[in-house]
Amino acid sequence: MPATFHEDGIRFRYPENWKLERQQNDEGWTVTLQSPETAFLLLSLREDMPDPTELAETALEALKEEYEDLEADDSADPVASKPAVGHDIRFFAFDLTNTCWIRSFSCPRGTVLLLCQVNDLELQTNEPVLRAICASLELAEE
Repeated sequence: MPATFHEDGIRFRYPENWKLERQQNDEGWTVTLQSPETAFLLLSLREDMPDPTELAETALEALKEEYEDLEADDSADPVASKPAVGHDIRFFAFDLTNTCWIRSFSCPRGTVLLLCQVNDLELQTNEPVLRAICASLELAEE
């Protein structure tokens, strides 16, 4: 039976064996979902409503500072039926290829940043789970 996160009009389902942590901050809140392995999903709601493109670029730049060999392609895949901007990213860490995707979009409560990451050892098992979590994302209209 999947667990459900629901707050501020944002809802998604996730596996019960994944650990969810929520943190409040000055701009809104952030939820991190950690798989039993190393794959994770981060979803942040920024109530100060920064531009989605700028938010996605800031996240990409932070990753570039950490991983010199990072490769990124722009993406405009919709999320929860909302237009989204972001990047599909690949980089090496601890001799493993990591796949990451960043998406950012506006919703009635603010700007959402979504980041998912999985390494190549878990790609076949956890990437479909991350994609299913993203596909379950729903936004309440106000």
